[in-house]
Amino acid sequence: MKLNYRRTLLISLAFMSICAFWQLYDTIIPLILQNTFHFGETVTGTVMALDNVLAVFLLPVFGAFSDKVDTRIGKRIPFILFGTIGAVILMMILPIADARENLFLFVAVLLILLITMGSYRSPAVALMPDVTPKPLRSKANALINLMGAAGGVYSLIMIKKLIKQVEKPDYTQVFLAVAILMLVAVAILVSSIREKKIKITAAPQDEEDILEAGTNKLTKEVQRSLVFLLSSIFLWFMAYNAVTTAFSRYAIKVWGLKGGEFADCLMVATVAAILSYIPIGFLSGKIGRKKMIIAGVILLAASYAAGMLFTEFSPWINVLFAITGIAWAAINVNSYPMVVQMSKGSDVGKYTGLYYTFSMSAQVITPIASGFLLEHISYQSLFPYAVIFSLLSLCTMIFVKHGDVRPGKKDSILESFDN
Repeated sequence: MKLNYRRTLLISLAFMSICAFWQLYDTIIPLILQNTFHFGETVTGTVMALDNVLAVFLLPVFGAFSDKVDTRIGKRIPFILFGTIGAVILMMILPIADARENLFLFVAVLLILLITMGSYRSPAVALMPDVTPKPLRSKANALINLMGAAGGVYSLIMIKKLIKQVEKPDYTQVFLAVAILMLVAVAILVSSIREKKIKITAAPQDEEDILEAGTNKLTKEVQRSLVFLLSSIFLWFMAYNAVTTAFSRYAIKVWGLKGGEFADCLMVATVAAILSYIPIGFLSGKIGRKKMIIAGVILLAASYAAGMLFTEFSPWINVLFAITGIAWAAINVNSYPMVVQMSKGSDVGKYTGLYYTFSMSAQVITPIASGFLLEHISYQSLFPYAVIFSLLSLCTMIFVKHGDVRPGKKDSILESFDN
């Protein structure tokens, strides 16, 4: 049984377009809210948390809804196609509202846009397991994750190249560049994949002995590990997402960067993460997932602590962000597999939901909490905030005793990317 790389690559175009959009959203929307509409840090953080709040409700609803849909072009592709078209139309209104300083138009369109994006993310993600046999989903997920990262890098490059270093830049060109990528990617997907004609056969899934004898309940030791692991996930997302959400504003106001210069640091972190996936996957198989995560958390805390030392921009900051990217890859590659390792095969979806419940809850809370500190204390509070939550996640991760099963020999290096 071999993975159909061509088909997987085509399917991954949907995820690539989604990641390109969210990179643009996370980077540019906070700048518009503050520089054009003069929102404070707390309100800006609240607005930036809306997508995660909506996602908590929208993703499971539309995922389940797409399971029941049956159209001539399939059950997932209609959501991807019409969701992308709607999102592109709506996102191109945002720079117009920004230029006209029309707050009502901007907020109304932004809210509808977030709902539109939430309507097709789950169907887009579900398309891969729909058309990929279970034994091959690790390889498929690796390729999809790489394509998603490529979408994020594309948006960062466009931000760097198309945003002028002026007091009030025009964001129309960068929004258009991302919109074109989204349309082209999904057009290729829809024209190439015949969802209803693809048939796969199910395959058995190995399970770890984690249940109490004669029951379907997790042992108390496994439950304890699961609680500590989910707590760790919540805490390191509190740290990481605070920095990624506020970084564009921090770089401009503290380090004095202009235009899209701040995108260089984010690009360095993303590329470093991509390049580190293979060695991290190899090392995780050698030394174990837990040790790799702990090493990543320590590196993450150290890089944030070092960030506190810079009062103006220095090329050394790019080195720190490279370390941040490697650290986050070490955490992200191993945390989700540890969660589902503590589940039986029939409950993988349930435990996947647990993973995203804790990670997305943190992404709802941390922009608001960190934004409050930025506004009422100082921008200098950003990195100490991230250090504290990183170290807290280290404390909880130490108590995780299960889910650290060393994988067998990989059939392909692509499996090292599975997260």
